[in-house]
Amino acid sequence: MSLFTGSGVAIVTPFSENGEVNFPVLEKMIDFQIENGTDAIIICGTTGEASTLTDDEQIDTISCAVKAAGGRVPVIAGAGSNDTKHGCELCRRSEKTGVDGLLIVTPYYNKTTQKGLVEYYSAMAGSVDIPIIMYSVAGRTGLNIAPETVYKLCEVPNIAAIKEASGNLSQVAEIAALCGSRMDIYSGNDDQILPVLSLGGKGVISVLANVVPKQTHDMVMSFLNGDTQRARELQLYWLRLVKALFVEVNPIPVKAALNMMGMNAGAYRAPLTTMTDGNYAYLEKVMKSYGLI
Repeated sequence: MSLFTGSGVAIVTPFSENGEVNFPVLEKMIDFQIENGTDAIIICGTTGEASTLTDDEQIDTISCAVKAAGGRVPVIAGAGSNDTKHGCELCRRSEKTGVDGLLIVTPYYNKTTQKGLVEYYSAMAGSVDIPIIMYSVAGRTGLNIAPETVYKLCEVPNIAAIKEASGNLSQVAEIAALCGSRMDIYSGNDDQILPVLSLGGKGVISVLANVVPKQTHDMVMSFLNGDTQRARELQLYWLRLVKALFVEVNPIPVKAALNMMGMNAGAYRAPLTTMTDGNYAYLEKVMKSYGLI
């Protein structure tokens, strides 16, 4: 049940001046991504500020993305919750939009045990028929998905992949060794795309791709097509921009970068706020150095 190979963009959610989701701008952003080689659209994830969207807003945003993509590339919707019942309901509602798959984050704040994770992901998978990507990002949720837990969840037919954002390459290697072809692995960190690919990863779910979609796609596909030197050059070349895009908590810098490019990403929902003057100036300098603005 593989969903995609290559670069999937963790796309931002643009907001209008009155703070509502700006659907016309989102449609333009999705066109821009697809026209520049992005292989999948990941909507309403961390970068999409899903945690500040109401359930109805989230479903409407997912529906907009599905319509805008028009079957040209897969659309994968963020879901999950720290309440399993609520998470399953989000999964069911998302599936009805026609989305191709779901990206399901681990429970946060109240968290759970590894046994609880098996039950949580099994419940989410059982609530829908479409493929699921597990999302391991302990830096956000305080909860890591252990390799042994990933291996157990290989038994669930529609759990297709894991987005590995732990930053722990030894853990990625262990998952690959345990699961083999039974579990697709996507890098969740733009500074580790090539290392994850070298361990058998199928691609990246990327913040960087919001700004440079073609280059991110080319980085992945160069590696997968055997041109490891070109892939390495691209990974290292864009590393300074990756660093700048995470100088403050994501998605604050990437939305600022898109606004600098005239993409009209809009503002943020509280508690996110505008960048500090010093960090904004640093990001602007980096963007100019790459000729992006």
